[in-house]
Amino acid sequence: MTNKKTLIRNATVVLPDEILRTSVLINGSTLAAVDAAVHASADEVVEAAGLHLLPGVIDDQVHFREPGLTHKEDLAHATRACAKGGVTTFLEMPNTAPATTTQARLLEKLALAAEHSLVNYGFYVGATPQNLDELKRAQRTPGIKIFIGSSTGDLLVDQQEALERIFAETCLPITAHCEDEATVRANRQRWSGVSDVAVHSKIRDHAAARIATQRALDLARRHQHRFHVLHVSTGDETDLLADSAPWITAEVCPHHLLFNIQDYPRLGSLIQMNPSVKTAEDNRRLWEALRQGRLQVVATDHAPHTWEEKQQPYPQSPSGLPAVENSLALMLDQMHRGRCTLAQVVHWMCEAPARVWDIVNKGCIREGYDADLVLVDLNRRQQVRNEGQQTKCGWSPWHGTELQGWAVRTWVRGQEVYRDGRFDTSRRGAEALYDHARGGYWATA
Repeated sequence: MTNKKTLIRNATVVLPDEILRTSVLINGSTLAAVDAAVHASADEVVEAAGLHLLPGVIDDQVHFREPGLTHKEDLAHATRACAKGGVTTFLEMPNTAPATTTQARLLEKLALAAEHSLVNYGFYVGATPQNLDELKRAQRTPGIKIFIGSSTGDLLVDQQEALERIFAETCLPITAHCEDEATVRANRQRWSGVSDVAVHSKIRDHAAARIATQRALDLARRHQHRFHVLHVSTGDETDLLADSAPWITAEVCPHHLLFNIQDYPRLGSLIQMNPSVKTAEDNRRLWEALRQGRLQVVATDHAPHTWEEKQQPYPQSPSGLPAVENSLALMLDQMHRGRCTLAQVVHWMCEAPARVWDIVNKGCIREGYDADLVLVDLNRRQQVRNEGQQTKCGWSPWHGTELQGWAVRTWVRGQEVYRDGRFDTSRRGAEALYDHARGGYWATA
């Protein structure tokens, strides 16, 4: 990193406790001042009057498909999508090919990201029924990912004995995909032969989500193990989280907030997801739980497949959709619609994931923190267009949707990586996370 100084002048800055029109000075990779003089000495001055400066978004659940599945997505395309969308840090899931179930494979992915990623990165290690020793000695990772249902390869862990040992004997935080495998299999048999993609929400129904989430929460509470529930899709699950222990957190994704079963006739397999989209009433209850704090994080579960793969008839069509480059705009648009405030969006997408995953010096705009920043134009109205997507799959389920509020410039540790459609791919700023001491969500709550 160089010691270049950048002054972002007269922006409306979203600070931890207030929103203030001020100027921010970047010195090298860090925030040198968050109330800088408007004429402070700098190598570059960014005139930001009329724009809002936010911390960079932290997306703690993505599938960037490298290695092994790069015909769908790869780190180069996915992290350009991040930069365009204001996402400056991602945490990626282990179900690549091969799966990230050993320290050696984790180091291979870190090396790939060091070469190709425009933004900061971390990678989970995946649990299997047989890799407990690897999980116990894993390093340089945010935590352990368990697929309690809906897995690929050998990543399914649904036997109680194996789950008990993982929760009892490992030290890293655990996160999980919660869908009860027995319920899904029984429903799949019941609906066998039905080719209407809407049946996906009957196969992966409310009970499948509720049973698995209840099971995982019981394990986390009994073993007092740090646990994060991924992509909560039902109102029932938010009731289970109402009296959670302080070491338990949870998240929701834009597609579960904004899509429901009424959208299948219009979008078909483009919104086929695991967990499935549910009902309009679940949309309402998820928003309510998010505003009340039972859900702490908004993340994407960005999981792209090619257009041709998604056009296959159900059930051959794969589950997953891309979202990382539009997630911030989607949430800002919901702010304009009155569902949340700007401060809430920043908390859910920046501050809370940093605290949940102990990401040091990120998630808010504060002197001494990393200069991971996104400048947004809250007045900009723009359609999501398939032809404009940076993700390698080249499509979005929100194609044709006009959103208000878009990122216009993004910095990663002080280096500008995106400006109005142009990218700096020199990658001097991005860093691997988890090479340092851990903090703690509850220690700073």
